[in-house]
Amino acid sequence: MAKTTSRSTVAELDRFVAPYRIDGSARFHLSSRKTNDKGGLDKAEAETILEANRGRLADYQEKLYAQDRWSVLVVLQGMDASGKDSTIKHLFEDVNPQGCEVTSFKQPSSLELEHDYLWRCAIALPRRGMIGIFNRSYYEECLVTRVHPEVLRAQKLPSKLVTKNIWRERFEDIAAFERHLCRNGTVILKFFLNISREEQRQRFLERLEVPSKLWKFSMSDVHERAWWNRYQAVYQDIVRHTSTPSAPWHVVPADHKWFARVVIGSTIVKALDALDLKFPRADKASLNDFAKVRKALVAVGKRGGKRVVRRKAAAR
Repeated sequence: MAKTTSRSTVAELDRFVAPYRIDGSARFHLSSRKTNDKGGLDKAEAETILEANRGRLADYQEKLYAQDRWSVLVVLQGMDASGKDSTIKHLFEDVNPQGCEVTSFKQPSSLELEHDYLWRCAIALPRRGMIGIFNRSYYEECLVTRVHPEVLRAQKLPSKLVTKNIWRERFEDIAAFERHLCRNGTVILKFFLNISREEQRQRFLERLEVPSKLWKFSMSDVHERAWWNRYQAVYQDIVRHTSTPSAPWHVVPADHKWFARVVIGSTIVKALDALDLKFPRADKASLNDFAKVRKALVAVGKRGGKRVVRRKAAAR
């Protein structure tokens, strides 16, 4: 694969990015967003794009790591079985593991509950030169805790701070947190995998019917389906209040996993391309030093070769 991504290629990828990008400039209604969109592609075409994007990601990640200036945070949110795990597996399989970290956020530990809700995510943020992937994130603290208030009550917050304004305050805090990260060199790419209730049902059935997928199934997944409409309303609220030009949401049609991967991969490639990443260039003094070292190494090799020839001649 070519080591550069052309302007025309990036422009072409934008047709899989722009329709799903929410930056807060317009009113957002989740119900108006299709979950089964294919972007005019079939599965074979999508696989070709996905394969190319994997190569581009690997190339950009190497430059990102070498340049050591920017970091990239990929946030994946979605209902159970929306495809978060498989998206990570398929998109980043060619990326050097040394430059990519995946963190999955589940129920907070006792240690995490001793801190503010952003703490466990803050300590997992990617370093400069790294791509960090959050499988769920700090947004869970505006989602699960809102759908299930008993979870919030168990989190040791002072009671006088748990008011009717807590969600608005958390949205403000998260927006400020993300603004701070952007101003310090972290590119934030947020994806909501928008799956339909029927497609989720089909994926749950598949897990139950295929022995190798039974480990993925949990009875709590079925329990949460009863709260589907509430989750959809809260996700809509999250996107409305935390979409900004610097940290937009991408509401990704997720009924077809292959198309979701095209959208997410294209979005990441486009964002990395905009950073104009390049391998660092050595300064003049270093180049002079490297030339001396090279000359010395070549000379040692020649002397070593002559010694081998002499030993062979002596042996004869």
